[in-house]
Amino acid sequence: MTAVEGFGFWSGRDVRIEFHPAEPHTGIVFVRRDMPRPARSPARVEYRIEVPRRTVLCHAGGSVEMIEHVMAALAGLGVDNCEVRINEAEMPGCDGSSLPFVVAIESVGIVEQEALRPRLALQSLTRMGNDENWIEARPSATGGFSARFRLDYGSDNAIGRQTLELQVTPELFRRDLAPARTFMLQEEADWLLSRGLGTRVTPQNVLVFGKHGLVDNELRFQDECVRHKLLDMVGDLALSGVDLVGHFIAYRSGHRLNADMVRTLLNEEKVIEGYRRSA
Repeated sequence: MTAVEGFGFWSGRDVRIEFHPAEPHTGIVFVRRDMPRPARSPARVEYRIEVPRRTVLCHAGGSVEMIEHVMAALAGLGVDNCEVRINEAEMPGCDGSSLPFVVAIESVGIVEQEALRPRLALQSLTRMGNDENWIEARPSATGGFSARFRLDYGSDNAIGRQTLELQVTPELFRRDLAPARTFMLQEEADWLLSRGLGTRVTPQNVLVFGKHGLVDNELRFQDECVRHKLLDMVGDLALSGVDLVGHFIAYRSGHRLNADMVRTLLNEEKVIEGYRRSA
């Protein structure tokens, strides 16, 4: 077992999250220990509910919120079976990245289990969205999972346009995606604060971009914003509950479109049972 402590960006409540090993074929399961009868929420897209700006699951009378950074850490490192125990609904935001969860998981190590892992290897092109926001899934040319994201905030702000393409392996996820932090424009931050949301969050937790650039912080990558969008996509696509073999291309996609893609692929593509992967 290993743990991470912090506070929820939306709720402002202190929270502790624990990663416990799980038996083969368990998958990723979130367990609310603060409830009279602990509620277990499997990390599957069928339990996702639509909530703005974050990924939320609801199952068995309990919800878990802002799970995308935790899911990205688990998926990026290749962890298949894990029980994630929490004492609040919302995951700790920490520094706005997946890095604290990656560090915690790697501090205790990852064990290969004697089990076979289901995978979904894309056989055809699938595209959804519109001209403003879209995501596309294609067969893989490499036999792995790769992704390309185009971020476009226009030319009149400090974020601008950024593009990144990456073959997602544990090594590259750890180095190139895990440290990338959540971001927003100053006017978005002001709007949230005016509604009593995110009152404990500072520019040290979330990258805030004003008219003249980043507010009271320094970038870890010159293109940190698009890296974080790719990180979110890795976490959202992990709600498939299988290993995805394909190439994903997105333009200004978000949590809803990512989840819609997962649902479509599970309905239209064939899941192959029985291949070995570390867990």
